[in-house]
Amino acid sequence: MLTIGLDIGSITTKIAVMNSKALIDAKVSFTGYNVEKAWRNILKETLDRLQLKESAVDRIVATGYGRSGVSIANETVTEIKCHAVGARFYMDNVASVIDIGGQDSKFIRIDKGGNVADFVMNDKCAAGTGRFLEVMARALEVDLTDFSKLSLQARKSSPISSMCTVFAESEVISLIAKGESRENIIAGINESIVNRLVSMIGRSKIEEPVVLTGGVAQNIGIQTALMKKLKIKIWVPETAQVNGAIGAAILARNI
Repeated sequence: MLTIGLDIGSITTKIAVMNSKALIDAKVSFTGYNVEKAWRNILKETLDRLQLKESAVDRIVATGYGRSGVSIANETVTEIKCHAVGARFYMDNVASVIDIGGQDSKFIRIDKGGNVADFVMNDKCAAGTGRFLEVMARALEVDLTDFSKLSLQARKSSPISSMCTVFAESEVISLIAKGESRENIIAGINESIVNRLVSMIGRSKIEEPVVLTGGVAQNIGIQTALMKKLKIKIWVPETAQVNGAIGAAILARNI
């Protein structure tokens, strides 16, 4: 059986192609203004790359904020469910999932049967998300690929107190004017994101093993700050950004 998961996020669109045993292919592209164009393009490019016809695909499940716009999908599923299933693909005993996406962040607690036991989500503010990091990187004139590593060179952390992206950017600009190093400022930004995540998790008890997913998951500075704050080990899958699409592709087997 060949299945596809499409995760239509506000910033990026992800696709995962799976057979009954394994992940065959995965890709990420920008969503842009036109959701339909985004998923049609990534689907065509993926099938062309794999030399497959659309008719070879048995089922497609869509998830993410733009899932209702995927007319080709056999079914749509919430991203919470897809992220839980995707995390179990890597670690069948996973108990907690932290997902940091472009415009929102989520915490999902999974019971021993693999079901979602509880979840909390921040989708009202860009603070603590990939978009927040993009704004901060632009203010510091640092490429995002370098941004993640620079915090590890910090001598200290420069605190960022604001909970708002706009005001936090102003704080960063003020720190630059005072001559604070990029490394120290980035360390402070990472701590700010982690503090928001821990605050969001709040009442829901985090249990190990913990899997970190989403586009921000590959940021080594965030990984390090999060493990230090929570005092736990966190596992980051190689394909963390397509975790939701992987979960959707797995769920497509059971439609």
